[in-house]
Amino acid sequence: MTSQTDLAALLCSRLCHDLLSPVGALSNGIELLADETDPEMQKRCVELLEQSAKTSTDKLKFFRLAFGAAGGFGEYVPVEEAQEVIGSLAAGAKRVELNWAISDAKLPKAAVKVMLNLSQIALDALVRGGTLDIGAERTGGNVEIVARATAEKLAFDETIGQALQGELDDAEITSRTAAAHMIALLAKDMGGGLQFAMTDGALVLGAVLPEPEGMIG
Repeated sequence: MTSQTDLAALLCSRLCHDLLSPVGALSNGIELLADETDPEMQKRCVELLEQSAKTSTDKLKFFRLAFGAAGGFGEYVPVEEAQEVIGSLAAGAKRVELNWAISDAKLPKAAVKVMLNLSQIALDALVRGGTLDIGAERTGGNVEIVARATAEKLAFDETIGQALQGELDDAEITSRTAAAHMIALLAKDMGGGLQFAMTDGALVLGAVLPEPEGMIG
């Protein structure tokens, strides 16, 4: 079984990989701005810096909620926080239509972690744009979550699906599959489960998670 230390290292590698591009763009933009004298080019450099700074901030907000403790929120997390994070990432991906179906104002912290990670996996599959539908519902003592990516062209590594379902060998867990492995362990610890289904035009990721004791109602 992958140790907690190894999993933490893989998640850190994923974070560094995702932040390398926007942070690198910030560095390049600063260098260009320092040497540039043309007003129009200076304006473009500033726009590059603003875009890269926003992308870095959006990714950090995602990682804080999706991987971190998010201790300031208590046991529940406001849904609007998750919607803002995913909305920003979807806007950055371009050509992605985002739809929400969540009636609750708050969800258990663990459920939000799962929802964010499933949403990111679905968003990554929309390599040429498409539709991302995200839904969550508290019912019968459980939180049911679904993230569906729909498009003519989808890119999905089924090793991520295997990791979601706890079917991936420890030796095959990489920074690419670490997030899926993490939420699979989280779901298992809660007594729930994850699943996925892939067709020619749609990727559907789902979760059923029991609510923590004392929090049902």
